[in-house]
Amino acid sequence: MTEQLGLPKEILACLFDLDGVITKTAVVHAAAWQRTFDEFLHQRDGDGFRPFTDADYNDHVDGRPRADGVRAFLASRGIELPEGSPDDPPDSPTVQGLGNRKNNLLLELIRSGGVEAYDGTLRYVEAVRASGLRTAVVSSSTNCRDILRAVGAESLFEVRIDGVVAAERKLPGKPKPDTFLAAARDLGADAAQAAVFEDALAGMDAGRSGHFGYVVGVDRVGQGAALRAHGADIVVRDLAELGESA
Repeated sequence: MTEQLGLPKEILACLFDLDGVITKTAVVHAAAWQRTFDEFLHQRDGDGFRPFTDADYNDHVDGRPRADGVRAFLASRGIELPEGSPDDPPDSPTVQGLGNRKNNLLLELIRSGGVEAYDGTLRYVEAVRASGLRTAVVSSSTNCRDILRAVGAESLFEVRIDGVVAAERKLPGKPKPDTFLAAARDLGADAAQAAVFEDALAGMDAGRSGHFGYVVGVDRVGQGAALRAHGADIVVRDLAELGESA
């Protein structure tokens, strides 16, 4: 059955990223990050500020826990801010304040535009479950559970390792492999028996460094070459392309 799914026969568990793989929320995250950083940079540098770009999103933010994304982007611009605390208001000039501002903007965009799932992914996950393989969702988002519920997909995943669970277990986020490794363990599988499904370069790095059995890069934005360079065993535009059962 694994071969019909386009996976090596050793795979027992499938670990799916949320944004950009299961749901069409990656573009919403990118918009929230752009607005957050552009407003911050404009306030700091004036009209001549250098805007946040798609390359900045892919290289420094995509797939990472929120605060890690803030730190990575600011470091790329040579900017240092106080860390602050998780309950900082969104207008605080701190790492945590900027992260909270981004999350508020994200929730506003989701409320106004709704959330959609990728039909090809949902069909593929259903085929995975029908074949007897185990399933988990692995996301840095603290809104993961609510988003899955919004698209009626929560029941498709036996295990959820998201930003909330990672904080409780003190797991470092992507590009470290710890959240994926935790999901595999919770499903009773070794890394070599688990497949990772990711659209972010940080997720590819996590799959490679964790020595997972198979790493599927999902190319939604035309970065197939970069996904391969960061460790993808195969790159598809949609999971419906994988195997006969999808």
